[in-house]
Amino acid sequence: MNARDLIGYGIHPPHPRWPDNARVAVQFVLNVEEGAESCILNGDTCSEAYLHELPGRASRANERDLSVESMYEYGSRAGVWRILRLFSERELTLTAFAAGRALELNPEIGRVLAEAGHEVAGHGYRWLDYRNIPEDEERRHIVLTIETIERHCGLRPVGWYTGRGSCNTRRLVRETGELLYSSDAYNDDLPYWLDGSPPHLVIPYTLVNNDVRYLLPNGFASGDDFFRSRLCENSKSVFL
Repeated sequence: MNARDLIGYGIHPPHPRWPDNARVAVQFVLNVEEGAESCILNGDTCSEAYLHELPGRASRANERDLSVESMYEYGSRAGVWRILRLFSERELTLTAFAAGRALELNPEIGRVLAEAGHEVAGHGYRWLDYRNIPEDEERRHIVLTIETIERHCGLRPVGWYTGRGSCNTRRLVRETGELLYSSDAYNDDLPYWLDGSPPHLVIPYTLVNNDVRYLLPNGFASGDDFFRSRLCENSKSVFL
């Protein structure tokens, strides 16, 4: 178990020297999870209880929750295409944190992401909490996700974000030797290198600019709230 680093860059953070002397680098992230969430159709023992639009709704043991399933389906049926059209119109690229199972169930998403030049990073094979998943199974899921992204997008991923990782996740990601960065951290404004080998860059993620804020009692009440809050906060500096 790695010790915590509460110091980081300290009072003198390094100059990131972004390309073209940019003052900030922004990583747009699209989470592709639909169909990979907990569902008895996937062999799980209960329905999904996390990150849907019914806060506090308990999972259903050995039973489908059709309302929750439908909320997840919106993303793959409609939401992803709306977002990709918006980015295409603005000639912007994004990073898709894609769960392997989600790409298997809707391979068109992977094909379009690849053709548009977007980065596709690993997001676990399933959109589950890996805390209680055995280490060997999590290792297998990481490899399976890499292979699934390569099969549907044409390239093996170089980035990773599990979202609900275990104490083994970071080590297992580094063990692959081909995942150059991961984002299972929220502890800085700038990327930082981990000690040891192979070299591995941590690109901190943010939950401030994230859909989770809509789903919690202290979240935003509207899209305008979200927009105004972004104008008032410092930009999050991340690595593109």
